[in-house]
Parts: sequence; C-alpha cells; structure tokens
Amino acid sequence: MRDEPADAGPDHGPDSGLRGRDLIGLGGLLAGSVIVFTGLGLLLDDAADSTPAFTLVGVAVGILAGAVGFWVRVRSALQGPARRG
Repeated sequence: MRDEPADAGPDHGPDSGLRGRDLIGLGGLLAGSVIVFTGLGLLLDDAADSTPAFTLVGVAVGILAGAVGFWVRVRSALQGPARRG
C-alpha cells in the first residue's frame, strides 16, 4: 500500500494549481482594476464638477472587474492542463 494524499490523481501533479507568482498576479489584478477604475471615476468627477458619484461607481466597477478576472484565472488554473486545450 502506498501513502498518497487523498486528492492525488491525474489532475493534481506538480504543474497543476496556483503557485506563488500566480497568486501575486491575482493580487495585482485585483488591486490594479480597483485603482484604475477609481482613478477614472475621480477624473470624471473632476471633469463634471460633481460629488463623488463617479468615484463610487468606479470603485464598484473596479471590484466587479477584478472579481471576474480573478474568477476566470483561478477557474482556468484549477481545471488543469488536460481540460484547457
């Protein structure tokens, strides 16, 4: 009898999953999208001489865009190389 982890299988090799650089990229994606869309909202608020309405919309859109990008990248990483191609 061999000692193997319960989740060991064809999709759980050393090349599957998320590594450190992938996680750093995901953090950059989340932070970058929120920063970019917040900045755009600030610029729109300044141009329209309005209250922080566009800034709040920019924050919300940035969070949504970051979450969608995060989900897409994590889903493709967890599916493994056999299912991606």
